[in-house]
Amino acid sequence: MLFGSSGIRQMFDQRLLSLAPNVGAAVAQTAKHVVLGTDSRTSKDILAHAVISGLISSGADVIYGGICPTPTVAFGAGSADAGVMITASHNPEPYNGIKLFRSDGSSYTLAQQKEIEDAVDRPAWSRWDEQGALTNGDLLTPHKEAILASVRIPEDLLVVVDCGNGAGGQITPKLFEESGSRVISVNCDPSGKFARPSEPLEKNLLHIPKLMKSVGADCAVVNDGDADRMMAFDNRGRYVDGDHLLMLFAKYLDAKQVVTTVDASMAIEEIAEVRRTPVGDSFVSEELISWGTFGGEPSGSWIFPKHSLCPDGPYAAALFAEISGEWDVAEELDSMPRYTILRDALETPHAKEILSGLGADKPTDGIRLTEENGWCLIRASGTEPKIRCTAEGKTNEEAKRMLDAGMNRIRDAVRQIKE
Repeated sequence: MLFGSSGIRQMFDQRLLSLAPNVGAAVAQTAKHVVLGTDSRTSKDILAHAVISGLISSGADVIYGGICPTPTVAFGAGSADAGVMITASHNPEPYNGIKLFRSDGSSYTLAQQKEIEDAVDRPAWSRWDEQGALTNGDLLTPHKEAILASVRIPEDLLVVVDCGNGAGGQITPKLFEESGSRVISVNCDPSGKFARPSEPLEKNLLHIPKLMKSVGADCAVVNDGDADRMMAFDNRGRYVDGDHLLMLFAKYLDAKQVVTTVDASMAIEEIAEVRRTPVGDSFVSEELISWGTFGGEPSGSWIFPKHSLCPDGPYAAALFAEISGEWDVAEELDSMPRYTILRDALETPHAKEILSGLGADKPTDGIRLTEENGWCLIRASGTEPKIRCTAEGKTNEEAKRMLDAGMNRIRDAVRQIKE
């Protein structure tokens, strides 16, 4: 199985490099006009051109945008048959991968991914006189202009922008500069060497509150390596967790129908009608095709269907700035419900086997146990030999009880495997 919850993602090595042309050839079987971009990793060029070789060798014309965010490529796919992004998202620099997008910005569906996986083993190469063409193109400007046309960034705002030396540095700071805001840019050099761990977790961003205080910033926005994720700090310099950022966007947009994942807080259900999907932004975007006005997951992926069905970190950053200009964000966040979320994990080489035994249709989707005052989610990690358990309760005691219930089920299942 090549595809995880967000494209193909592996350590960069000969295996990935050998796979790349066949993935390109498989995409070209149904897409003859393709846009392609990369994040800032040092392995970007060789992997991009390996994919491009497969695309043009199978008759597809490719517009190559160079370093740009994943949502920029997904937005550009609107004028093509498909978009291909060379990225491993928030994974460390030694990783790389391939994400595939449809013309509406959504990821390839599970059925389309299966078609690619089947076609990888039997690539169809075109004759010498039926090769595609490669053209360099500007994917950044149309994406940037579309964001600025739909979001109002206040001119008097002072914003800290940290892109972690990822692809977001190509567009996110420019959104604020061109709207007239004052910008303090941090780690916005797309050097390929991340200045901090790429995932926008609070523990990776301890420098932001100090910086905000020293310059008197109104807010801060943060992207991961390929800028499909965005997290933020409010006007008091506090990190905004993903569940409350989800609620803030939903409330500001007056979104009555919200799609989110099974690991999101139940507090969102006090803001809007909710449908839940397995963990992974591709599942959220697929659900948004037929239902919902806004969607996202607490990891920092925010999807605005009127703009694109791809999580868009630069768009979300601009929208957070707009909200910061109109609302006292800290006050809004303090008025929202806040429940206890606890997490634990157990390492085991039998994670997927155990989840199947517990009744999960797909081990990495897991099973969710729900009660009136809490829930827990048990799922196999997609990248490590472990089972993760997330629990939430309306009180600390309820959260602890749900976490214990989930972990006890895991331990019982592990014991049975050993016996």
